[in-house]
Amino acid sequence: MLSVVRVHLPSEIPIVGCEITPYVLLRLPNGVISTDDVPEAAPADGHFMRYRWYRIQSDRKVAICSIHPMEQATIQCLGCVKSKIPIAKSYHCSSKCFSDAWQHHRVLHERASSALNENGAEEEELFGRFGSGGSGVLSSAGSASMSNLGQSPGVNNGPVPLYASGTDKNSGETWYEVGHLRTYTPTADDIGHILKFECVTMDAEKKVPVGPPTSIMTSRVIPAPTPTPRRLIQVNGDVLGHLDLDSQTSSFGTFTVLSYNILADAYATSDSYSYCPTWALSWTYRRQNLMREIIGYHADIICLQEVQLNHFEDFFAPELDKHGYQALYKKRTTEVYTGVPHAIDGCATFFRRDKFSHVKKYEVEFNKAAQSLTDAIIPVAQRRVALSRLIKDNVALIVVLEAKFGNHGTDNPGKRQLLCVANTHVNVHQDLKDVKLWEVQTLLKGLEKIAVSADIPMLVCGDFNSIPGSSPHGLLAMGKVDQLHPDLAIDPLGILRPASKLTHQLPLVSAYSSFARMVGVGYDLEHQRRRMDPATNEPLFTNCTRDFTGTVDYIFYTADSLTVESLLELLDEKSLRKDTALPSPEWSSDHIALLSEFRCKPRIRR
Repeated sequence: MLSVVRVHLPSEIPIVGCEITPYVLLRLPNGVISTDDVPEAAPADGHFMRYRWYRIQSDRKVAICSIHPMEQATIQCLGCVKSKIPIAKSYHCSSKCFSDAWQHHRVLHERASSALNENGAEEEELFGRFGSGGSGVLSSAGSASMSNLGQSPGVNNGPVPLYASGTDKNSGETWYEVGHLRTYTPTADDIGHILKFECVTMDAEKKVPVGPPTSIMTSRVIPAPTPTPRRLIQVNGDVLGHLDLDSQTSSFGTFTVLSYNILADAYATSDSYSYCPTWALSWTYRRQNLMREIIGYHADIICLQEVQLNHFEDFFAPELDKHGYQALYKKRTTEVYTGVPHAIDGCATFFRRDKFSHVKKYEVEFNKAAQSLTDAIIPVAQRRVALSRLIKDNVALIVVLEAKFGNHGTDNPGKRQLLCVANTHVNVHQDLKDVKLWEVQTLLKGLEKIAVSADIPMLVCGDFNSIPGSSPHGLLAMGKVDQLHPDLAIDPLGILRPASKLTHQLPLVSAYSSFARMVGVGYDLEHQRRRMDPATNEPLFTNCTRDFTGTVDYIFYTADSLTVESLLELLDEKSLRKDTALPSPEWSSDHIALLSEFRCKPRIRR
């Protein structure tokens, strides 16, 4: 007879919006052990499996600690409530928890205060519009509040208790059926409550249970952590300020570009990121958190790296289509790839259909370029060794778009406004500096050919796995490589000789270098300067793990045809280190997103 052998959960911590699919091991009537479902529509020997999900709800609502989501909150910072900071961030499980978190928590208060002082009203933040409110349970605590927000928490400015002493924490419980499928996605109504999953063998004819049910309980449902809002900061103009979302979307002739390595699920292992909780590493959690973040930026063009083929087809393309984006994709090649075919990653570019139309797509496969190179310059006897060094399965996706917002202010308003966007991931080991530089040079030579054939602004986005000061970065930013650069000493195949050929004519500039060129004073300007490296005019980091912190992601643009209007603010490393490093429950990739707003320069008649 059909029976249940074992049931367990992929994660004991359920999170709002993250699908839960229990692992159910069945013994089929023929004795075979299987994880395949046996639904009512296809019974086995007259029996099928029935599933139920229940919410165990007590008379008293429970708030969850913002720092330790597995713990019940006991105190609340009313300063957060008054400042209209997302409620979920105001809860703490103990006075020590609040005190330990104060260094990072006070930043929320400072930013809220800064927004009020500068604007006289609550600052509308780029990320705050999307899913940032109501993700916790408000207490009915007394009227005490926090004062002197810049100071350490003390007797007069500390948090208030959520529950009066003597409260019965074990009041009456009620079970509510919330699902009748094997899979369940917790909702905001489940926050603070325990879920129970139950499965039982059913008689297909009589529709009655056969034997007792098997059940398993979860811990309390927690809200999805809300990343700290990141604002767009204006860098072009006389006044430094924050960019309002409404003015951004209506600003004529400007567009925004996002570049983000989202960390493929295949690489997001507990071995690599042991400091990140397993539930926060799961794809069911990360995909929702990433999508919430990406949608919140409202970018006109989105360049993602490390997007698995199956996740592009099943999740990113259909979800972003709902938000008005058209999708293009180029998966990595598979000459050295040994994983599951559908899990191979690649580059995905999305653009808003109401702002751009697709003109042309170019796909760059560096493996093919490597084959052509070895055929041309490597002796036959050495080609196999040469190819084993050069072939890394990397690709680039180049898209030509036509803007729908016209050529306001140009001398030739009737001419089409085209834009070329390159998206790449140069995934090459640090020891193979020659290969990394060669791939960047190959991409730039391809873009030069496009530039010759059309008068077209260009953007080069991606994860180049190259820090500022490296030869690939120098080639991108300076148009050439210093012939005495130490990277050039590693060239066993002779593919970089002569060094004088390592040049290009594209006037590329790193978008984030605009932060280093800003003049003036102000809270935001000073904070962004601290997050830039004055020696390189690049961010201090875009990739932050336990073993590496540095900048490897960039948005380059052609400075003769585009200007930077504003940039997404950079993150502070100290705020990330509270969770050791990236990824974390708050940020679901080991990289940070970069975003720039551009304006097309008026064309000069020739």
